[in-house]
Amino acid sequence: MAIYHYIHALLTTYYLFSQAEGLLCLCDADGCPASRTCETDGACITNIYSAGKNKGFFHSCKDKYLLQPPERPITCQSSLNKEHENFVACCYTDLCNVKLNPTLAPPPKEQQPVKVDSGKTELGTIELIALTAGPVVLVCLIFIAIFALYHRHQLRRRMMFPVHAVEPGNMDTPLLPDGQISTLKDMYDYSGSGSGLPLLVQRTIARQIQLIEILGKGRYGEVWMGKWKGECVAVKIFSSREERSWFREAELYQTVMLRHENILGFIAADNKDNGTWTQLWLVTDYHEFGSLFDYLNRTVVTSQSLVKMSHSISSGLAHLHMEIMGTQGKPAIAHRDLKSKNILVKINGTCCIADLGLAVRHDSATDSVDIAPNNRVGTKRYMPPEVLDESINMNHFESFKRADVYSLGLVFWEMTRRCSMGGIYEDYQQPYYNMVPPDPNLEEMRKVVCVDKRRPDVPNRWQSIEPLRTMARIMKECWFQNAAARLTALRIKKTLSNLHSLDDVKISTERPENVEC
Repeated sequence: MAIYHYIHALLTTYYLFSQAEGLLCLCDADGCPASRTCETDGACITNIYSAGKNKGFFHSCKDKYLLQPPERPITCQSSLNKEHENFVACCYTDLCNVKLNPTLAPPPKEQQPVKVDSGKTELGTIELIALTAGPVVLVCLIFIAIFALYHRHQLRRRMMFPVHAVEPGNMDTPLLPDGQISTLKDMYDYSGSGSGLPLLVQRTIARQIQLIEILGKGRYGEVWMGKWKGECVAVKIFSSREERSWFREAELYQTVMLRHENILGFIAADNKDNGTWTQLWLVTDYHEFGSLFDYLNRTVVTSQSLVKMSHSISSGLAHLHMEIMGTQGKPAIAHRDLKSKNILVKINGTCCIADLGLAVRHDSATDSVDIAPNNRVGTKRYMPPEVLDESINMNHFESFKRADVYSLGLVFWEMTRRCSMGGIYEDYQQPYYNMVPPDPNLEEMRKVVCVDKRRPDVPNRWQSIEPLRTMARIMKECWFQNAAARLTALRIKKTLSNLHSLDDVKISTERPENVEC
C-alpha cells in the first residue's frame, strides 16, 4: 500500500503541473457568480459536510498557487479525525466536480483491544519492504516539498498563508513563549525589518482578535473594528470573490522597509476556514476618525490642519514611490487608487495612506512593472487623462507615479475647499461634482478630462492668502495634461515642509461616539 501511495503522489504531482489554465468547474458556494461556474488554473472541488442530522454539498474551485504542496495539496485533503463531519475531493478536468459524489465516513467507534495471534506467520518480503521504505519515501517527499516552497518564496518574495480552521477557545493563546509582545507598540518594535511579522505570529494574533462592530462595506467585503489584548484594530474581511486582492494587498504590506507613519500600519493577514466558506482577514491599525472623505464631510479644517494633513499625505506617497537600495531594500511602489476614501485621519492631525490592493511594484533590476493580477480598476473620478484615454505606458513605472500625483491634486482640492479662512469655506464636494453625475462612467469622465480638458474650479479667494495660494499652485501643477510636467511626490513634500508648522495640531472635532479605544 505504501508503494501505491508513493506512485499515486508522483502521478498527481505530474498531473497538477501539466494542467493548462482555464479549467471550468461547477461553483455553488458563497460568492460564486450567477452562472454557477468558475474558472481556475488549479482544481475543481466538491465538499460534503455534516450539519446536524443533515448533509450538505458545495462545489468551488481553487487556483493553482493555493494547491500546496503540489504533489499532495492540503486543500484537497480531509482530516482523518473529521471524515465523518467534513470531506473534500478534488479533480482536474472541466466540470469534473459535477460527477464527484463523496460520502462521509461513519462516526468512529471505540477501539477494541487488539488480540495478538502468536500463531500467525511472519510478514512476507514485499510487506516488509513496503513498511520499511514507505515512511522513508514519505519523509523525502515532505523535505523536497518544503525546500521547493522555501526556494520559491525566496526568489519571488511571496507570502504564503496556509488555510487553517477557526478554533474556538484560543483567545488566550500566548503570542510568543516568552511573552515579549503584549502591545501593538511592542509588536512594531519586534518587527525590525520594516515589513510584517512572522506568519506564525500573524496567525496567532488573528486568532486572538474579537470582532466588535462593523465599520463599513465595500466591493471587496467588510471592515470591522476588533480588539486585541484591549487595543482596537481594524479588520478588513474580503469576500471569497476578492481572494486575489486580499493576497496582493497582504503581500505588498510584507514589503521590507515599507513601514512608515503615513502608511497604514499592517499587523497581520490570515486565511480562516470555518468549514463552509473561507474568511480572508487583513488586520491593520485602527483610526477612529475614519477616512478623509468622512472627516471632511463633517469637519471644517484650519489652515494649520490643512498644511499638516497635506504634508503627511505627500510624505506617505513619497515614501511609497521611493526605491531604497540595498540587500534588504524596498522597491518603488505606485498606489493606483489614491482618493480621500483610501486615506485615513489619525488622532494627531496627520493622515496615512491605505488600501494597497491595486498597487504596482517596480523591479529596477529588470526595469519591469509587477501589476496586480486582478480585474479591479481604479476610481473613475480620480483617473488621470492618460488612463481615461488608455494612452498610459503600462511598461513604464514613472507613468504610474505621475498618475498618483494627479489623484493627489484632486485630494488636495477636496481638503482646501473645507479650509476656513476668516470664517469662509465651501461645502464638501467630490472632484468634478458639477461636471459629471454622482456615479460617472468612463465615457463621461473621458469627455470632461481628456476632450474638454477641464479641471475642478479654483475659487478666487484661494489666490489671495497663504496657505491656500500655495495649495492652489500645487494642485494645478499636479493636473497637467502632460504627465511628464507634473510635480513629483517628493517635490510636493518639500514645498509643503516650508509651510508646515512645528506646533502639534490636534483634530478640531469631538471623538466619534461609542468608541472605546
